[in-house]
Amino acid sequence: MTISIYKYALGVFVATLFLGCGATTLVSTPIESIDTTPMKITDLTDTEKKNWGHLDLVSDTIPGMSVDKAYKELIGNKKGQKVIVAVLDSGMDLNHEDLDDVLWTNKGERAGDGIDNDKNGYIDDIHGYNFLGESYNEQLEATRIVKLKIGDAASQAKAKAEVEAKYAKAVESKQQYEQFLQAVKNADEAIKKQLGKSEYTKKEMSAIEANDEATQQNKAILTQAYSYADSPADFMKLLEEGITHFSDQANYNYNVNFDGRTVVSDNPYDITDTKYGNGNPQNRSEDESHGTHVAGIIGAERNNGKGANGVANNVEIMSIRAVPNGDEYDKDIALGIRYAVDNGAKIINGSFGKGFSPNAQWVYDAIKYAASKDVLFVHAAGNDGVNLDDPNEPNFPNDAVNNGPEFSDNVITVGALAPKYGSEMLATFSNYGEINVDVFAPGDEIYSTIPNNKYDYQGGTSMASPAVAGVAALIRSQYPKLSASQVKHIILESGLAPQTNLILGGDTSKTGKMNEVSKSGKIVNAYNALIMAKGVSEGKLRL
Repeated sequence: MTISIYKYALGVFVATLFLGCGATTLVSTPIESIDTTPMKITDLTDTEKKNWGHLDLVSDTIPGMSVDKAYKELIGNKKGQKVIVAVLDSGMDLNHEDLDDVLWTNKGERAGDGIDNDKNGYIDDIHGYNFLGESYNEQLEATRIVKLKIGDAASQAKAKAEVEAKYAKAVESKQQYEQFLQAVKNADEAIKKQLGKSEYTKKEMSAIEANDEATQQNKAILTQAYSYADSPADFMKLLEEGITHFSDQANYNYNVNFDGRTVVSDNPYDITDTKYGNGNPQNRSEDESHGTHVAGIIGAERNNGKGANGVANNVEIMSIRAVPNGDEYDKDIALGIRYAVDNGAKIINGSFGKGFSPNAQWVYDAIKYAASKDVLFVHAAGNDGVNLDDPNEPNFPNDAVNNGPEFSDNVITVGALAPKYGSEMLATFSNYGEINVDVFAPGDEIYSTIPNNKYDYQGGTSMASPAVAGVAALIRSQYPKLSASQVKHIILESGLAPQTNLILGGDTSKTGKMNEVSKSGKIVNAYNALIMAKGVSEGKLRL
C-alpha cells in the first residue's frame, strides 16, 4: 500500500527524457481563519520534514495534526491508560531501538516451547502472530483470479485485462528505468570528470559551459535529477527503488506462473483451514519495512533522543504479519482481525487494500466481530489517485458495500495529505470519495522507523492510516470509557474543514472541496479531538 515518487513524478520525468532527450465551537483554529492561513513559501527544514505530521496549521502553516500542541497544552505528562494497537501488516522489526519498549507481550505464553500455553489457538505468539509463514513475495489478487479462475465471468475478464496490461507495463517501465539510471550514471561520471572532483553542487554543475551536445545533454539530465532529489546519488537511489518496484510487479505481482503461498502449506481459500503460520511476526528481510514504518508512526518511543516520535505515548504494539509483497489474502486478514480482537487490541491499523476481494465477506464478518467487541478498525484509502465512489474503482475492505449504508460503525477510512497547505494539500496518489473516504491525515513523505535501527521517509495512505490510529490511541488512553464508535465520530467531527478547492489525483483538471472528497470534509486534528473527547467523556457534549 505504500507509494513512492518513482510511481508518479519520475514516470513523467522518464517519459520526458525518452521523448525529448463540525464541532466548530471546539476548534482551536476558527473555521473562518483556516482558509486565510498563509501558504508556506519556504522549503521545509530538516526538522520540519521529519515531524511535519505533528505540526500545527496556524503556527507552522503546515497541515499537520497538531500533535505537538496537544502534548504541550493538553496532555503534558499524563500517560493515561495503556492501549493495545494491532499493526496488521507486513512483518515488523521487533528489535528496533525505537519500538522494543512498546511491544505488546503475551504474558500467558512462554517463548519457544512449542506449546499453546494460553490456549488461544496460537503457539508461541509472544508479540503477535505470523499468518504468512516464511512467504513474502506474492501475486496480486487479480493475478490469482486469472490463474485459479475464481469468481464470475465478469470478474475474471476484468482481472485478465488488468493483469495483461499491467504486466506488459511493468516490463516496459523496468527497462526504461534501467536505461535512465544508466544515463544518469553516465552524466554524473562525465560531470565529475569535467570538474575534476568526486562531488559537486548543483551550482557548480550549472556553471559549466555547454559547448558541445554531450555536455548539454548531461546538464539537462542532471538538472532534472536535482529537481527530484538533493543529489544525483539520491536520485539514482530513487531510480533503483523504481526498478525494484517494477521488477517485483513483473516477477511476482502480475506473474500468473508464480506461487508464493506454497511454503505456507494451507488452502488460502478455505477459512476453516486455520492451522498454519507461526508465532514469529519478525520481518524476514530489510526490504520488508512497511510494518515497521507503520508501527513507528503510531507508537515509536517519544522524546528518547532517537529517530522519530510516535503519535501515541502509551501504547503496546501487537504485530500481526499478514500483508505480503503483493495482495493480502482475505483469509489472513479476517483471521488477523479476529486474533487482534481476541487478544486485547482496542485499535487495529490496516494499511493495506486491493481492487479484488473474492472472499470479502470473511473480512466484513471479522470487522463486525471487532465492532461487537468495541474495537476500532482504521484503514488506508489506497494509492491510485481515484474516486472510490466510482463503482469501477473499488478498494477492499470497506464498510459501505456498493456505496450503500455502513454495515459497521467502527471503521475509519483515511486519505493522505501532503505538507503543502492549499490546493495541493491532497497527496497526488491518495484515493478520495465522499462516501468511501472518511477523513484525511498526513501521509506524504513521512519519517519513521525501518528495520535494523534505521529511519526513512515513506509515503502513502499507508502512512496516513497509522497517524489516525495513533490519535485514536491517544483518545482511548486519556478517555478509556469512550467507545470505538464515539472515538470514530470524535475524530471525524473535530477536524479542520478547509474550503479551498483541492487538486485530485495530481490532475489539475480535477478539483473538489474537502467535503466533496470525504465524508467528514475534514483533516484530522489531535488537539481538537482531545478537547472534544473530554467534553463527551464528561457528558458535556453529545455526538
